[in-house]
Amino acid sequence: MPIHEKQLIRPENLVTHDELVIDGVDVSGHWSTFIESRVVTDYNEDMETEIAALPGGEHIHRCWQCGSCTNACTVNALNERFNPRFWIYLIRTGMEEELLRDKDIIWQCVSCNKCTYACPRDVNPEGVMKATSHWLELKGHTEKSPSMHFDEEFAAQVFKTGKIEEGRIIRGFFKRTNQALMQDWLVEMVKRLVRRGIL
Repeated sequence: MPIHEKQLIRPENLVTHDELVIDGVDVSGHWSTFIESRVVTDYNEDMETEIAALPGGEHIHRCWQCGSCTNACTVNALNERFNPRFWIYLIRTGMEEELLRDKDIIWQCVSCNKCTYACPRDVNPEGVMKATSHWLELKGHTEKSPSMHFDEEFAAQVFKTGKIEEGRIIRGFFKRTNQALMQDWLVEMVKRLVRRGIL
């Protein structure tokens, strides 16, 4: 099902003529805006399968493009470019290059799950957004997010020692993400713990 919502058409694909006459009929103004045709030849036929194999993406094949997810989306209410329905469409049709144009905003999902509750087909759009973000990282299309670095540091410590030591995890996380060990918020937290007699 093709999508023809104007906000989803890239501005460079919209062609507008100030004055245009077709077959002797003046179609200037609003009617003279056309979508430039294009041919997509770089399909990634495995993209849907790869994302469906990741946690959260298992039911992407159920989507019938009703738009309930985008309509319910908290982030879409603030940024119309954040459009889960459109991205699911791109994934299912294998349009990787088109999906990559939005790689910097896909991760903005706040996991409110409004889309998941609204979905009549149990697609779990929130899970699909997380699976897509993870897929982008695995493919090297985006840098690892801070949460991915934290998860890797956390898992590495559990595998190595069989336990969790918060101080080591935080130090390892800061080192991975090139952050200073002395963080203002961390110093403030320690001060409060000392004042309460916890430390």
